[in-house]
Amino acid sequence: MSYSNLLDRFLTYVKINTRSNPDSTTTPTTQSQVDFALNILKPEMEAIGLQDVHYLPSNGYLIGTLPATTDKITRKIGFISHIDTADFNAEGINPQVVEYTGGEITLGTSGFALKPEEFPNLNNYPGQTLITTDGTTLLGSDDKSGVAEIMTAMEYLATHPEIEHGEIRVGFGPDEEIGIGANKFDVNDFNVDFAYTVDGGPLGELQYETFSAAGLEIDFIGRNVHPGTAKNQMINALQMAIDFHNQLPEADRPEVTDGYEGFYHLQSIEGSVDEAHASYIIRDFEDESFENRKAFIRQIADKMNSAFGEERVKINLYDQYYNMKKVIEKDMMPIELAKGVMEELDIKPVIEPIRGGTDGSKISFMGIPTPNLFAGGENMHGRFEFVSLQTMEKAVDVILGIVQKA
Repeated sequence: MSYSNLLDRFLTYVKINTRSNPDSTTTPTTQSQVDFALNILKPEMEAIGLQDVHYLPSNGYLIGTLPATTDKITRKIGFISHIDTADFNAEGINPQVVEYTGGEITLGTSGFALKPEEFPNLNNYPGQTLITTDGTTLLGSDDKSGVAEIMTAMEYLATHPEIEHGEIRVGFGPDEEIGIGANKFDVNDFNVDFAYTVDGGPLGELQYETFSAAGLEIDFIGRNVHPGTAKNQMINALQMAIDFHNQLPEADRPEVTDGYEGFYHLQSIEGSVDEAHASYIIRDFEDESFENRKAFIRQIADKMNSAFGEERVKINLYDQYYNMKKVIEKDMMPIELAKGVMEELDIKPVIEPIRGGTDGSKISFMGIPTPNLFAGGENMHGRFEFVSLQTMEKAVDVILGIVQKA
């Protein structure tokens, strides 16, 4: 189905910089997210007919309710998307709308282009309307596609009260891209039986498995002396960081893994001879292998410290989120519901693990089972990001189908 406001709504949203900031200590981490929620989304939610629209300063979520139109459907359902964007330039976003017929897409005057030989996923979209960047910023389809799709679905339902559905709650939250957005999610305020994040990628994605995730911060304490007299005296912190990293399996890196394979990912390293710091993320799907990965990190640190005879490798290893499969597999109704709706719409469900996480991971463990639906974005988090308008329309179709069958 075509929705007249969907494209304009999406273009309005993505032009607003709502990038999150991992170095901030506020909630949300950027004022732009607060402004987007209060000045853009809240008035729009009220205008389309959502009720009890309220912003929670405690966690940065904007919540609204579409009342039930029938008492036949008693289960309350929620839809959630995040409003922040990832760590790539998000200032001055100038989206291009392209009627795609195949071949290369020039991205503004940036000198960059989307090329099928580099991005074979383009071959899925001839004949469709694509929204791309101009090559200087990300697009923000992750997850303003989801926000636009939820809003469009709610507007459609509000203007078609003859459609029978139960109570629907929507939530738009901050800081998902830096992994802390759902830390303070208020399940009692949201108050639904189950929910979906609308935060996935291409058409048909339906996901209820995520990585289990840990973060690792390592400080290497060296001893700096003149290199001319360094023998048996200098302890080079940068070399320690290299030695630590070289003990990790080469095959367990993101760039050489896929499917259910986990990894260690070095995100940053900095320092000097005197001291150095490295940041890693650790990911795996299974509990045992996840715990083994963390144990291996401790073993490396212990071995190095033993060789030094003192603690010169200091680790801070902490869990971030867990595979939501452990919660959702106890009752697969939300998955079967969404799968059935997609099949009725001639959309092939693509049920694969997310090689990442969503807010649904944390929210599921808080008590609301929350699998993930496709939102349409491709090549996310950079200048080559794009989304199909037709895929976004189908995401709206799926949301409408789910609420009518819940």
